[in-house]
Amino acid sequence: MKTLRTHTSHLLTVVLLLLGVMTATSAQAQAAPQRLAGSTTICSNSPIPAGWVITSSYSSWGCPGTGVSYSITDTTGQTNLAICSFSPKPAGWVVTSSYSTSNCAGSGVAYGFHNVANDTNVGTCSMTPIPTGWVITSSYSSNNCAGTGVGYTLHNVANDTSATACSMTPIPTGWVVTSSYSSNNCAGTGISYTLFKITTQVTAVVCSFSPLPAGWVVSSYYSSSNCYGSGVAYSIRKA
Repeated sequence: MKTLRTHTSHLLTVVLLLLGVMTATSAQAQAAPQRLAGSTTICSNSPIPAGWVITSSYSSWGCPGTGVSYSITDTTGQTNLAICSFSPKPAGWVVTSSYSTSNCAGSGVAYGFHNVANDTNVGTCSMTPIPTGWVITSSYSSNNCAGTGVGYTLHNVANDTSATACSMTPIPTGWVVTSSYSSNNCAGTGISYTLFKITTQVTAVVCSFSPLPAGWVVSSYYSSSNCYGSGVAYSIRKA
């Protein structure tokens, strides 16, 4: 009987120890903060994490104050997504299409959204954010771009020293406009620019509306038919 009682006592001790370990593990798991990953749902007045986008918007009783919920998605590792037009737009992504949708309460418009990390050229809508180092090479009417009806062709000039771009293009840092002329490829302005990247040069001739690279000055100016729009060119030099 003593042996039986002893074994029973030992067994009870082991069971109690195991229960203690399981309880502690469960408590730690419950206490650990939940990390957002992939997709989730939030109320529309909640902050949206950096790099996340709104993929849908809808009425919700669970969100007092706004009555609207958002479905949001992490763009990490993604290439293409459909987002609502009022969504944050992370750097390096462009709007490739625009269309009506019932999935985006508040605007009723969704955008096709594309990551250009592996691209050199891409077609976009004119309301797109333009990534740093990209230029607009053409502009045209497009049925895929509800709201503006205008599409752009964008080009990454990272590996170029010259480019042709429409006059509404952002001009990358260190680039200048060397000529300007009428162009049917640039709907909206009808003007194209010839762009040139300053590398080892110490002098250059640019149109008067060209940005000047940091550390450069105008040494002279004169009339020029190569600069449509102003008719004036500058000779510039590195100071």
